Amino acid sequence: MVTLHATYREAVASFEAAGLETPSDDARHLLSGVLGLSLTGMITEGTRALDADEQETVAAAVARRVAREPVYRILGAREFYGLDFMLSADTLEPRPDTEILVEHCLPWLRQAVERKGAARLVDLGTGTGAIAVALLKNCAKSTALATDIAGGALETARANALINGVADRFDTASGPWFSAVRGQFDMIVSNPPYIVSDDIEALAPEVRDHDPALALDGGADGLDAYRAIAAEAGNHLAEDGVVALEIGFDQKDMVTAIFSEAGLIRVESHRDLGGNDRVVIFATARKR
Repeated sequence: MVTLHATYREAVASFEAAGLETPSDDARHLLSGVLGLSLTGMITEGTRALDADEQETVAAAVARRVAREPVYRILGAREFYGLDFMLSADTLEPRPDTEILVEHCLPWLRQAVERKGAARLVDLGTGTGAIAVALLKNCAKSTALATDIAGGALETARANALINGVADRFDTASGPWFSAVRGQFDMIVSNPPYIVSDDIEALAPEVRDHDPALALDGGADGLDAYRAIAAEAGNHLAEDGVVALEIGFDQKDMVTAIFSEAGLIRVESHRDLGGNDRVVIFATARKR
């Protein structure tokens, strides 16, 4: 008899031997996901026997993780801001650091609703749609336009909007940055690619080999996307609107300078749970 607990211990040992950083957590989340159990169930059902199909499913998933495929890529979905999001080859895996962006966008979006009765946002380079969907889910009188250059990402984002009950307030447009965007918005938000091109090869295999390159590569200095957004943001920013961005840990001053040249001022900046600069928010001078 092969028990759940024994299978979990074997997975942990395999991950330790492979040099993974968090073998216990990886094994717990992976097995609970492929077997359809809660994390509590991993403990309470530890003595139950796994049938042959379950053993085969677990073994295949463990082998993929040993090969450095991320846990949530294997599972095909990940939680973000308390919501479930499907993943695809054209999307980044939404990560906890980006929840900081959503957290600090929400007060601005709700203020716009209070002033106007409704608010409109555009999420540039939406990927899974995680940012826009989380904002819509937590601000009922808002609508979103989500853009991306990858058709697969837009398809995934639309599915995630449907799964999370906001599809009626969620539209998509295909193209880079503002190319397919018309009109003005109370919030422009983005988690753009910001990795320096020459640094991509040194990233962890989980990122380098499994996240889409277009969502990582920020150009020679990592700032190409910010320049593109800054160049057009003023044309699409409604009165009293804001631009909210995720940034790399060492990019706050450089991104601030780019937007300052475009006529916007930084009104907020926030750090992630690791103490690194992660979010900057810009507005026109009168908003200070």
